[in-house]
Amino acid sequence: MLQKTSGGGSIPTISARMVPKERDTRLDVLRALCLLTIFVNHVPGQYLEYLTHKNYGFSDSAEAFVLISGLSVGLAYGGKYVPRARLALTLKIWRRALALYVAHIMTSIVTLAIFAGGALYFGRQDLIGEINIRPFVEQTEQGIVAMVLLGHQLGYNNILSMYAVLFLMLPAILWLNGISKKLLLLLSALLWLVAGIFKFVPSNFLDEGYWFLNPWSWQFLFVIGVVFMTFVRKGGTLPRWPWLVALSVAYLAISGVWVLFSWWNIDLSFGLPAVLTGFDKTFLSLPRLLHVLAIAYIIAVTPAISGLAKLDSDHPLAVVGRHSLPIFIFGTILAMAGQVLLFVTGRNPVIGSLFVLIGIGLHFAYAYYLEWLKGLTAAKPIRAA
Repeated sequence: MLQKTSGGGSIPTISARMVPKERDTRLDVLRALCLLTIFVNHVPGQYLEYLTHKNYGFSDSAEAFVLISGLSVGLAYGGKYVPRARLALTLKIWRRALALYVAHIMTSIVTLAIFAGGALYFGRQDLIGEINIRPFVEQTEQGIVAMVLLGHQLGYNNILSMYAVLFLMLPAILWLNGISKKLLLLLSALLWLVAGIFKFVPSNFLDEGYWFLNPWSWQFLFVIGVVFMTFVRKGGTLPRWPWLVALSVAYLAISGVWVLFSWWNIDLSFGLPAVLTGFDKTFLSLPRLLHVLAIAYIIAVTPAISGLAKLDSDHPLAVVGRHSLPIFIFGTILAMAGQVLLFVTGRNPVIGSLFVLIGIGLHFAYAYYLEWLKGLTAAKPIRAA
């Protein structure tokens, strides 16, 4: 916008609508905590692993990450999927799915190289027996095809493939969300239930197994995030019911005690399907789903808690959360190197803990590098009037 001056010229002014709103960093911060926790949990056998919240409840950082992803997608795309823009936005979303697929293949190949390199350098051929690598080595030709077609997944390298499938489904999710949020939730819940009861899950090619994280099950948690965020964007609010707060706190307490005392042998199924009563991660059993939703509800309706995550945009956690995909790839590769290090050192927990601490620091360093790189590419020379 231009404003006339007394000399007949004009100077640029800024309209209020042109000023970008300050970014709410809460999702970034929570996403960063999930990314760091995933890294810690992906280097098993060291002390910091026991501090993550998977040791105090039914769900872990994977559930939190997918829910936050759904919330972020609802925030980014929820108000944009309108008739005149659907084709362009669908292509943009599917391009993101392709990027996730490529990232999955890349991290899998690097993981193979790290473990094969460790086996060669340290003379530890038994490393090939780790994280589902042996079927690939024994059937290399079939393994290459299977990996490209997502028919074989390595351990700790199975989140991005599931996430890519969710993004392929996202245009349909957004379309149904625009028609009826209740219908979307109903269909999503039905798919989750059918997948859990009838074991409807993508299969592996090299063995008789299947995907560790079933997208037909995990889409329900993702959809819940999308629906809630688009509901809030349109002025909706999440009610703070005292009875639901009390019920959520009680459930979190019970699940914490359950895990701490390892009450896994207690059978409370009463003949119901395992997806409703078990703790299976592949099919996102109901106890795990309720646990992450209870945590999310407590955070959402308690300003004193959610406010803790509202940090400055240049806070280290906010910076890490803004670059989730490259940080996740970086953390996965670093964790694979950590697994090899622990393996060849006899799973020494002290060495593992030191590696994880250094790795966390490297996460922040890499995030700031990405932020610096982004600033370089975004900077444009200012032309004189």
